[in-house]
Amino acid sequence: MSSTRRLEIQTGDPTPKKWSVPLTEDSFQAIKSRGNPTLLSIFCDGSLFSPSLFGKYFDPSDAFPLWEFESDVLLAKVRSNNQNLVEWFQTDTHYILKAELPAGTGKNSVQIYIEQGKIMEISGQLRGGSESSKTKDWRSCRWWEHGYVRRLEVPENSDWIQTEAYIHDDKAIEILIPKKALDHEG
Repeated sequence: MSSTRRLEIQTGDPTPKKWSVPLTEDSFQAIKSRGNPTLLSIFCDGSLFSPSLFGKYFDPSDAFPLWEFESDVLLAKVRSNNQNLVEWFQTDTHYILKAELPAGTGKNSVQIYIEQGKIMEISGQLRGGSESSKTKDWRSCRWWEHGYVRRLEVPENSDWIQTEAYIHDDKAIEILIPKKALDHEG
């Protein structure tokens, strides 16, 4: 039996200095070389949280203009390798993002923030976070050792305040961002 639960979309910014430490290519290569299965699952090719998702290195803590690109084009490489774990598209009424959640990420820790109607942040802390992550905010230090993030620019013509997000079967996230209603002149 499948289960779906709705996530709360937060609009406040409780941690203004979060994501102040960038995930560099060298740090990313070090993560890959360590072979930690949880981190490899989070940052694998095709994952929403992978720095190489878009065909070249891009720090997931930097906001990306996702909706300016077609997923078929931007994800051609990972799709050809059957590594596609994410897709996005738009309908007449919504922008829609669907992504598998990596194993070991603690599905109950997934949080979504929309900062000033401009940036959507999808993040979460790893299960069994270290002691240092409990004593200070893990998002303002070497965050990739404690959790994951993907920051996306919110489309300008969206009604972002009405955004909805769901976790399906503790395996996938779906985000629905309504488009602003068009004014029709009579």
